[in-house]
Amino acid sequence: MVSDSGGDGLLSRGGRHRAVAGHGEGVGEGVGVGEPEDWVGALTSTGAEQAEAMRALHALMVRAAAHQVWRMRAALPDASPGNVDVVVNQAADEAMTALLGKLHTFEGRSRFTTWAFKFAILQAATDVRRLQWQHREVELRDLDLPDVAEDSHDGPEHQAEGADLARALGDAMCTCLTPHQRRVAVALLVDGVPIDVLAERLGSNRNALYKTVHDVRQRLRADLTRRGYIPADRGSGPSDGVPMTSAGVS
Repeated sequence: MVSDSGGDGLLSRGGRHRAVAGHGEGVGEGVGVGEPEDWVGALTSTGAEQAEAMRALHALMVRAAAHQVWRMRAALPDASPGNVDVVVNQAADEAMTALLGKLHTFEGRSRFTTWAFKFAILQAATDVRRLQWQHREVELRDLDLPDVAEDSHDGPEHQAEGADLARALGDAMCTCLTPHQRRVAVALLVDGVPIDVLAERLGSNRNALYKTVHDVRQRLRADLTRRGYIPADRGSGPSDGVPMTSAGVS
């Protein structure tokens, strides 16, 4: 299987793939030339069959990672073809290692290639965001409550309603949340820090931060509902009625 050095044992012996040609276009999920019909069986076999399956899997991971990195290339500090190729292959290697570690969980509910593509696409997106933020400071600041700016496009009534809701939301964040919850909420939901980047800086993980954001929205919704800003019969989704951006949570 994959070596303890991170999955490059097989690939370092001539198995690496170029990623830039075609910019990741033509990403397909059917059975390609040289790809096994039974991926799990081939990957868990031995000898030449396993080696060929590993090479095919890495090629598949590179195609998926290249597609995602090319889509997000504007976020890279260095979007040169050589650097994109490095990012793609690193993401493909990491995704392949993660997939092989979870191979036993594949239940066949979807195509194996569809399942595999998700590993590569998510890993590639995570790596691009990490590179985008590697030299940027993540300031875990508390909530600022500046004066609500006037919007000349809205009438006086809408301006007053918007200002009132903004003040109510700010008050709820100050009174209903812990300092940690406020700082995480501001970083993710206001400043737009990617959740994987924030987790890395805090020595935490995505699941813990998702739980924090869920608790934040629950507390804010309960307070705004109690004070009449959100109808009590509103749906119970995690973001219903809480007017905060979630661009940083991805």
